[in-house]
This record gives sequence, C-alpha cells and structure tokens, in this order.
Amino acid sequence: MQSLFSNSFDEHTVPASDLPELISIRQNLKAIDLLIEEAAPQFPIAKIARLDAAILRLAVYEMKVVKQVPPKVIIDEAIELAKEFGSDTSPGFINGALGTIYKKIYG
Repeated sequence: MQSLFSNSFDEHTVPASDLPELISIRQNLKAIDLLIEEAAPQFPIAKIARLDAAILRLAVYEMKVVKQVPPKVIIDEAIELAKEFGSDTSPGFINGALGTIYKKIYG
C-alpha cells in the first residue's frame, strides 16, 4: 500500500521488491479504477484522497486479480489501513466502496 501511495506522487520511488506487484496493478488499473468509480459514483477516482485510492486499488487488485486471500479478510485489512493511515472518514468510505465491489464481484 505504501509503495502504491508513493507511486501516485513519483513513479520512480518504488522499491525493487514491490515492483512486480506494482506493475501488475498498473496493468489492471483501468479495470480496477472502473470498479471503484462504479462503487462510488459521486467520487471520481481523481477526487478520492490518494491514500484512500491506494488502499482501494490494492484491495480491489487482491480481490479481482490475485484471489489468494478471502475477500472479507481483504476488506477488513483495507479498513484497518484506513483507520491507521487515513482520515476520520476513510474507514467508512473504504468499507462502503469495497462492500459494493464485493457484491458486484461475488454476488
């Protein structure tokens, strides 16, 4: 999450160990961002706080592409990241958006 957040400011700040995952996220970014924007239509991706966007992108990537961790665990972890690093409204926003995305992906 930290590398994804840092990369939103400067693409050259990514540690080499995080590069493969970041490249994969970037390759899937349009589909990831589309899911986020559909889940929160009142907030275009450019208007979402960069930290919240990084958390959402990572969680959606893990749910949609990686599929190694149960989605509810991914959502819980994303909410915890939002509580620790985000604003007061971040956890609720992350929870709402990922809940909507979860329903779309898993029915």
